[in-house]
Amino acid sequence: MTVAQLPGEAVFTHVGAEGNEEHTIAASRRWGSVRASSRGHWGSGDDGMTLRRQRRDAVRSGRPARRLVGRIAKRVTDIAGSAVVLTATAPVLCVAALLVLATMGRPVLFRQRRPGLQGQPFEVIKFRTMRPSRSGAIGPADDAVRLTPVGSLLRATSIDELPTLFNVLQGEMSLVGPRPLLMQYLDRYSPDQARRHEVKPGITGWAQIHGRNALTWEQKFELDVWYVDRWSLALDLEILARTAWKVLKREGISHAGEATMPEFMGTAPGGKHGG
Repeated sequence: MTVAQLPGEAVFTHVGAEGNEEHTIAASRRWGSVRASSRGHWGSGDDGMTLRRQRRDAVRSGRPARRLVGRIAKRVTDIAGSAVVLTATAPVLCVAALLVLATMGRPVLFRQRRPGLQGQPFEVIKFRTMRPSRSGAIGPADDAVRLTPVGSLLRATSIDELPTLFNVLQGEMSLVGPRPLLMQYLDRYSPDQARRHEVKPGITGWAQIHGRNALTWEQKFELDVWYVDRWSLALDLEILARTAWKVLKREGISHAGEATMPEFMGTAPGGKHGG
């Protein structure tokens, strides 16, 4: 065994008994860490197993810290972004409220229980866009009759979503995330689709910039899970920028042939929509 002193660390070099293996372990006094490299084959000895385990544990131990920093950064972005948009659009909010009041009466706001993080319910807030149902049967066909011209305008411009920023300020939603759907859908998701609730629901999301209501339910859920697995602050900023462009182009506002999306009834075996 030979010992070579380098600036800030000691290097111990050992050549295996067979002459086909050389391990170099650099013990850094400055960082208090252990770095390992191998020229040749690690072999199956205890030393090699221990070093690989130490490296694996070091990577895993850093993940919670990165997640925490990411959650803090996302929350700061949510609060700052919501406050700025609500302040800038205050006149628009007032005009929209007056239009809803004049054409549909009270209440001006639509409130409904939706599943949030881990499926926990909260009350989402939006501007009303439809008249009350007279038939008692609420569904896509009824939606087309109840949707008012003012409501269509509010949806086309996404102004109906502005009150939802108060949900973001309260911490129930995020600016970016899977859209909050209906409570009754929780029992209809596949295990993989249910993973969309591993993050807070959002006003916009990865699915919204890739087709919005023009997508099938299965396509939406696949994009939602993609976002859950790959979230980053940079991705959120990209989604927000692309959302602004989508709103200006007014793309994917409704599903083909319907005023809104059809009800999700579950995914049948083979991946086909079960509705």
